[in-house]
Amino acid sequence: MNSMVTDRRSMLLGTLAFVGSASMKSPFAVAAENEVAYVTAARLGSGSFAVLLLRADGTIVREVPLSARGHDLAVHRTSGRVVVFARRPGVFAVSFELGKKSAPQVFTPGEGRHYFGHGSFSADGRLLYASENDIASGMGVIGVYDIARNFKKIGEHSTFGMGPHEIMLLADGKTIVAGNGGLDTTPEAGRENLNVDSMQPSLAFVDAESGKLLAKHEMKGELQSLSIRHVTQDAAGVVWFGGQWEGSPSETPPQIVGSAGLDRAAKLIEPQAKGGNLKGYIGAMAVSEDGRIIAASAPKAGHVLYVDTSTATVIGQSDLKDVCGLAPEGTQDFAASSGFGVIRYETARASTISERELQDVAFDNHLRRIA
Repeated sequence: MNSMVTDRRSMLLGTLAFVGSASMKSPFAVAAENEVAYVTAARLGSGSFAVLLLRADGTIVREVPLSARGHDLAVHRTSGRVVVFARRPGVFAVSFELGKKSAPQVFTPGEGRHYFGHGSFSADGRLLYASENDIASGMGVIGVYDIARNFKKIGEHSTFGMGPHEIMLLADGKTIVAGNGGLDTTPEAGRENLNVDSMQPSLAFVDAESGKLLAKHEMKGELQSLSIRHVTQDAAGVVWFGGQWEGSPSETPPQIVGSAGLDRAAKLIEPQAKGGNLKGYIGAMAVSEDGRIIAASAPKAGHVLYVDTSTATVIGQSDLKDVCGLAPEGTQDFAASSGFGVIRYETARASTISERELQDVAFDNHLRRIA
């Protein structure tokens, strides 16, 4: 048995033991479902990792311990089920239900695969889709899991590109959009990107049932180094994406947020008039409850950008150090979380509504709305 497989299995067994035992000892082991407004992964002051379930005022309702760092979460509101994925190149995911005392379930992507940190439920909540790496070929896949069979993996679809990061089931309930970062990674290399000079980022639309490629938009020419990472969808059905620049810092494009559709070419929005360098990095995307405003966080720059989807123009830009997590709050307001334990509510015009700072908590990259 090679060392890579041994290390991966050791990590997984540690996660199984830690989550299965510690979750029942937590003082937040169960909570009323209607108390929970948001869910996020976080690092605690002790150096440990957990999923935090938060009230609307930002206080903690429940902790679900993890043995390693989590990344994004998939939420199925009807069933109250939540899945957190390990950070790339992790090999575990953890599922739990709101308001239930049953121990969390841990599952894996299988031999020769690792997670990229994102996933999405089917509309009926029976299936889970996860962005994964076929390590041998370097190509991206969408893992398909049957929830009723304890998250048994029942199939895979291609993402038609390398390094898929966020995937999302669109509002039609039958199309998955995948942000292919274009980057080759392996567990042995950790988070090192192995093919920056030859990367081919793209946005792919895939039929969720058949796995057929429906459309693909590639970043070419001057944008070949723009790794597509995060996606969301507006009320008109248009997909918005945020990129991360992997090329020379001196060649960073002035804007790295754009939109596309099945029959709509990818196009970046115009550079914002408000100034403020995004430092080539979008960490998360979210859409307002009415679907008319897109929010994009730039943690390296400490900004949140707000875009009017009807005009593709920036209407607001707020400042918050190490901000990354985003979620809708109200018709056109948003919640934003930072790596310094701050959760802030603000309008799309970048006006602060309220703010709370949690001690000994560092929120991870993504924040998901429950209520």
